[in-house]
Amino acid sequence: MRIFVALEIPDAVRERIARFIEDVRELAPNARWVRPESLHVTLKFIGEKTPDAVEKIKETLVRVSGQASFELAFRGCGFFPSATSARVFWVGIEENARLKDLANAVDDTISKAGVSREEREFNPHLTLARAGSGAPHRLRRDRGNRVFEKLGERIATLKDLEFGTMTASEFILFQSKLSPSGAHYTAIARFTLAQS
Repeated sequence: MRIFVALEIPDAVRERIARFIEDVRELAPNARWVRPESLHVTLKFIGEKTPDAVEKIKETLVRVSGQASFELAFRGCGFFPSATSARVFWVGIEENARLKDLANAVDDTISKAGVSREEREFNPHLTLARAGSGAPHRLRRDRGNRVFEKLGERIATLKDLEFGTMTASEFILFQSKLSPSGAHYTAIARFTLAQS
């Protein structure tokens, strides 16, 4: 079972981002665009686990649900690793210490269930498109750069992109099933955050 922990985003934010994708998609027609219904804020990607391991992870995640709920704002967009060698196009999530604390608490807690800790610092974002397959760090003039070249020019002209806010009141353990039409996500367990 392929699993991850994430926050769902509200329909109003999802619809604003969907309209934005429609407006800019033609500028990067060869990119692999994420379906708006698949957008979520990943707290921890876990990967393939047996059903027994999933049960153990669910039991440990209950300990995190005492964290307080908090507000999130979605604004701006950009590219990873950079605009000049873009492989991923994303929408930003305003810096939020409580979101980072939640991601760290999830990471720490499920490490007790045998899940490896994150090696990279938590960097919240919503992935909108990927340049395609291949190594992420090729030459500066790689395929990713060309795939997003026109989109990058357009993004450079946009200011103050706002996609809305949400209250993070729960986090979810999802199962991800891959298919030719893309990944499909199913909530396995929901964990309510305390009212702040």
